[in-house]
Amino acid sequence: MHPVQEAITGKENQGDLSSPLQALVQFYCAFNSGDMKMMTENWAQSDEIAMDNPLGGIKRGWGEIQPVYERIFTGPAEVSVEYFDYTIHETAEMFYAVGRERGYFRRGSNEVPLAIRTTRIFQKMDGRWRQVHHHGSIEDPHLLGRYQSAVLGNPAPRRGDRAGERTDEGRR
Repeated sequence: MHPVQEAITGKENQGDLSSPLQALVQFYCAFNSGDMKMMTENWAQSDEIAMDNPLGGIKRGWGEIQPVYERIFTGPAEVSVEYFDYTIHETAEMFYAVGRERGYFRRGSNEVPLAIRTTRIFQKMDGRWRQVHHHGSIEDPHLLGRYQSAVLGNPAPRRGDRAGERTDEGRR
């Protein structure tokens, strides 16, 4: 199996949402355009869904996941990502996509490049694909620290500091 290198940006034609590719296009269109209605349509509306993202923690159920997207869409930052280097693995009732996201997080003059390993799982419901799980990880610990700092507003750890370790000044 050869990973697809052509990026999904969300600007592609959504077409028939019964295909795995089109379900991914819909997600990235919703994310990159800040469309909460479309994002709600992309995710299964269930307590059984889950999301793990680079900010940490696990969100379970649409009631916990929806506010994450609302904060992104209405917050002061601009975030954009595209999906590439991916493979799609499909059965009759589910598919998962394994790949990478690249893009940026920008708040004012602070811009952090994003490089995220990403897996998305979809389940077929009523003839179309609905997302039931997302996991994203930033491999580079320095980049992860910069991203968390930019999003959460905490000072980024200095290179060489161990996560969670306090310095003499009392900072993390």
